[in-house]
Amino acid sequence: MSSKFIRRKRSFWLVAILGIIFDQITKYLVVQNFTNVGDSIPLWQGVFHLTYVINTGAAFSFFTGQVDILRWISLIVSLLLVIFVWYTPKLTLIEQLGYGFILSGAVGNGIDRFLFGYVVDFIDFRLINFPVFNVADVAINLGVLLLLIASFTPLSKPQKKVDRK
Repeated sequence: MSSKFIRRKRSFWLVAILGIIFDQITKYLVVQNFTNVGDSIPLWQGVFHLTYVINTGAAFSFFTGQVDILRWISLIVSLLLVIFVWYTPKLTLIEQLGYGFILSGAVGNGIDRFLFGYVVDFIDFRLINFPVFNVADVAINLGVLLLLIASFTPLSKPQKKVDRK
């Protein structure tokens, strides 16, 4: 990759790389500190727990057991995202951050799928009975939110006409 591309898209790469590292470190810590899948530590009883879960599907356990397909989808999405960012001449900061978060999540979960055949999930909000998720899932959702915000943000402010009489 050219250094010009990396400098021009610095925020994209910074968020993507740091997100992947943070995701993998948190998953590693969960695997090292929990004895069995299903073990849980309440941080706030009945509200927020750390629960070691393995997911052979996608978000909300869709496509459970379809690891072969999902690992390739993760890889293809990641490659397409890098190609898209490479060929997009100018991205705003919020777009770079959004795409960077999405890439970090896709790569983070993709690493798990390729190495283990499942994704490690551990963030467990029991108050609303939400499916257990991980840092990569948070990154993907944050990236989508940022891109939605960017899509409603005007690129430039309209110039006010000065009325000269």
